[in-house]
Amino acid sequence: KLANYLPETIGTNKEDIRIEQLLLHEAGLEAFIPFFKETIDLSGKPMEKWYRTVPTDSFAIPVAKDLYLKSDFEDSIYKRVLTSHRSYTGKYLYSDNDYIFLGKVVEKITGQQLSDYVAKNFYGPMQLTSIGFDPLLRNNIKDIAPTENEKNFRMQLLRGYVHDPGAALMGGISGHAGLFSNAYDIAAIMQMLLNGGIFKEKRYFQASTINLFTSYHSLVSRRGLGFDKPEKNNVERKEPYPSAFASPLSFGHTGFTGTCAWADPAAQLVFVFLSNRVYASGSNALINMNIRGKILDRLYQSLRSGSNSGS
Repeated sequence: KLANYLPETIGTNKEDIRIEQLLLHEAGLEAFIPFFKETIDLSGKPMEKWYRTVPTDSFAIPVAKDLYLKSDFEDSIYKRVLTSHRSYTGKYLYSDNDYIFLGKVVEKITGQQLSDYVAKNFYGPMQLTSIGFDPLLRNNIKDIAPTENEKNFRMQLLRGYVHDPGAALMGGISGHAGLFSNAYDIAAIMQMLLNGGIFKEKRYFQASTINLFTSYHSLVSRRGLGFDKPEKNNVERKEPYPSAFASPLSFGHTGFTGTCAWADPAAQLVFVFLSNRVYASGSNALINMNIRGKILDRLYQSLRSGSNSGS
């Protein structure tokens, strides 16, 4: 239970949430909490009460270029999550708050900030140089794709700062958002999982752990533990997800801004698609046109035709 890891949840309506429920998005938590609205005025601009254009000890949380949030607001965010409404458990609702808690659990167990833990235990040993939180610490801004020309809240073209406003208020490091990467590094992570936990002769997970987390675990959704899965009734669906040809063994994740990482042990396929549907205006065209699914369909069809021709 969550209370076994996070003592601050004891006495709240979160204490008896099981880790499995968080991983499956079945903990009954709200989808998200618009924390940023407390920090902007009626016109949508950042309030001077909460922000400065240069960092100080009291205003040290970077949320965008030349925009720093008051340092104690992060504690307020966590308090809002702790005291937030919780409804019926067992119902599927994709929730940022589920993964905010999971990030806190990782930090409590490891005694490290989430960004440091994943860098030291995965990205560094795997020799991955792009993936991580706080991308501007490792990458030239010219190598980072712009996110959105945000007309409300940060009032600027975001580049190198997380798109999710909640994660932005946490300094860009959270269990639910904030990770940046190029396609190669994501593919390396997915290939390691496809390899049963091994990458370049070093083991990162037991194969049994990966099999557990990437299997179906819900009666009310298609989810695995932390991973997305194909719809269980893909054969009869008008729009199969993520592809009509994805095997039940496959797993991955699709992101709000149009990204996708998918692995299929049955086809020995790793698919990474990076794009940005919210640049520059927040259009939904990429999702409405099902670009990710169509490309993945073509890849499966190509593999099948190659196999049939003996190549």
